[in-house]
Amino acid sequence: MDATWLALAVVLSAIGAIWTVVAWRTRGVAAAVRGAGLTLLAPAAYLTGTLELAGEIAVDVGDWARGLVFSPVVWTGIALAGAGVLLVLLGGALAARGVGTSPRTAAPRQVEDGAGRPAVAPADRRAPAAPPAGRGRASGDDDLDDIEAILRRRGIS
Repeated sequence: MDATWLALAVVLSAIGAIWTVVAWRTRGVAAAVRGAGLTLLAPAAYLTGTLELAGEIAVDVGDWARGLVFSPVVWTGIALAGAGVLLVLLGGALAARGVGTSPRTAAPRQVEDGAGRPAVAPADRRAPAAPPAGRGRASGDDDLDDIEAILRRRGIS
């Protein structure tokens, strides 16, 4: 283990010890116990190699951030990503308004028959309306007939 990391662990432990004493005098025993626990984490991190690992991670993140900030290639990629997201959102907004959609996905146009009345396209035909109350079709099942009658009385069917 490197002496630099040992020195860092000693300095962090000394700062933690001072903080623990100050916390004990100003805020009581509970704060001092918490401070002592935090103070022990620095030598523990040194002994397990975690302190060096954290340092290497910090250096690597710093290198990555420096490359991100000063690289024109990265900024070109960020600009392209932003333009792509903007175009996807714009396309969704246009489709929601029906602008620029193909005729196959647009609503069917109104077609008139020879007399000037709107013609019903085969896709627009609805299921036949329910028969009037009292003249229901017999399904052969008394329970279903009863349910249909109840639904018709309540205006659901």
